[in-house]
Amino acid sequence: MNRFLNKAVLDMALLLVGTGMAHARDQIKITGSSTVFPFSSYVAEEMGATTKFPAPVVESTGSGGGQKLFGTGIGANTPDIANSSRRMKETEFEAAEKNGVTDITEAMIGFDGIAIAQNKDNAHFDITLQELAMAVAADVPVDGKIVPNPYKMWNEINPNLPARKIVFYGPPTSSGTRDAFEEMVVEKVCGKIEGYEKGYKKIRQDNAYVPAGENDNLIVQKLTNDKDAFGIFGFSFLSENSDSLQGTAISGVDPTPEAIAEGTYPISRSLFFYIKNAHYDAIPGLKEYVELFMSEKMIGTDGLLKSIGLVPMPDAMRAEARQNVLDKKKLTLESLKKK
Repeated sequence: MNRFLNKAVLDMALLLVGTGMAHARDQIKITGSSTVFPFSSYVAEEMGATTKFPAPVVESTGSGGGQKLFGTGIGANTPDIANSSRRMKETEFEAAEKNGVTDITEAMIGFDGIAIAQNKDNAHFDITLQELAMAVAADVPVDGKIVPNPYKMWNEINPNLPARKIVFYGPPTSSGTRDAFEEMVVEKVCGKIEGYEKGYKKIRQDNAYVPAGENDNLIVQKLTNDKDAFGIFGFSFLSENSDSLQGTAISGVDPTPEAIAEGTYPISRSLFFYIKNAHYDAIPGLKEYVELFMSEKMIGTDGLLKSIGLVPMPDAMRAEARQNVLDKKKLTLESLKKK
C-alpha cells in the first residue's frame, strides 16, 4: 500500500513542476543537436566549476530527436532545454503545444557552417554547390531526364574533377545538420533545375552516402582511415580536428569563421537552443545556466565558445538575442512562419 502511495506522491510532484511548488530534480536536463552539443557541454562544465549548481546533463540526440523529447510535455521526466542546429519546425511547435508546452523561448547563440571535410593529407578540393548537390542527390538530370543518381566517381560529374570515388559519411535524418544540408544544398540547387518536384531535397541512399549517426567524432575517425571519403558536419568539429582534417572549398570559398559570419561560405546557418519557461522556478540553476550561455563571456566576439568553433553574431544581433532570452520572449507559431 505504501509503495502505491509513494508513487502517487511522486506523480503529483512531477505534475507540479513549472508551478514553483516543487523541485523535482537538482540537475538541468538538456538534449538535442550534436552540433550544439560541444558548446552546451562547455557552458555546463563552466557552470559546474564556478557556481554552487551541479553541471547540467547534456545529451546528443540530434535536433529532431531533441525537439521531440522537449515537446512531450511539462515535468521532471522531460528536458528543460532543446539544442538545435536549425530553427524549430512549425510541426514541432504544434506538437509541443498539444502536449502542454506552451511557453517556449528561442535563444540564438551564433553561426556555424556545414563543413565538407576530408583527410588533411589529400590535395585541396574545390567544388561548386551544384557539383556537391549532384554528388549527394538521390536523383539527377541525365540527358534531359531526372533519373536515379548513377555517379560513382567525381570526374563523372565534371571531367575536371579527379577520378575519385564518391563517398560521404554524413548525419542521419534525425539531425538538424542533415535538415540544413538538404535545404541549403540539394533543395537550393535542384529547385533551379527543370524536372524536379517542388521542394525536392532527397539524399541518395546507396553506399555513396552513409548515415553515420549523431556521433560526429565517428565521422572524423572514418575520414582518417578513408582518404576517398568526405564527412559532413558542423564547422566546430572541423576546427577541433584541424590537425587531421581539412575543409573543402565551395565555389572557391573555404569554411572559415570569417566566411561563415559574412555569409560568403554557401553552407552557413544559425544555431539555437530552446527553453521550457515553465521549468524556470522548478529546476535549480536553469536561470543561471541560460544567462551564462548568453553572456559575452560565452558567445561574445572574444567569448570562450569562439575558441571551439562558434562563430559570434554581430554586436547588435547578439544584444537583441540576449535580451529576448532575458525577457523570456514567448515563441509563437507566427514568428516561426516569418523566418
